[in-house]
Amino acid sequence: MSAKYYANYLPKHFDNFDCLKLAPGIYVILLFVLRAYIIWIMSVTNMRDNVGFVQWVYPQTALFYLNLASGVIGLFIVLILSLRRPKAQTWVRTCWQKCKFLLILALIFDLTIGVLGYFVWQLQSLAWILMHCLVVISAVTYILSSKRFTINIAEFPEALPENNTRKHRKTKGLEID
Repeated sequence: MSAKYYANYLPKHFDNFDCLKLAPGIYVILLFVLRAYIIWIMSVTNMRDNVGFVQWVYPQTALFYLNLASGVIGLFIVLILSLRRPKAQTWVRTCWQKCKFLLILALIFDLTIGVLGYFVWQLQSLAWILMHCLVVISAVTYILSSKRFTINIAEFPEALPENNTRKHRKTKGLEID
């Protein structure tokens, strides 16, 4: 990528592999897509009442299970994020290049589940569906218009020679900080 794309970023915006750190809005979008998993983890860690928290957030258990199903694509994106490093397998690189599409697909699938939950099973209120639509439209707009996320997709971490040298010197006891 050209240097003009990086002109607005400081050194703190880059990771150890000289790649631009992931756009913060993407983490917020992933939290939204994975909200059922987050609620589930919070309920499992609550030793006093394992299902009370889930029932408080999701009064209809069917909606909770539907949101778990809609979050599967989000889990896959988190897997790709965690495997995104130098010398990653080819499938990780390929999936990373399609991450914008996968994230939009996850949002649309999540919205579809919510709309089906409303119209077919009457699991949600109309106000929640409208709010859900607003959030999904905002998130998709962010994904498509974010220059930082576009740069993130174009980059993939590569091993830097000085990182290998620094690690080697640290293991030999030669690094002075």
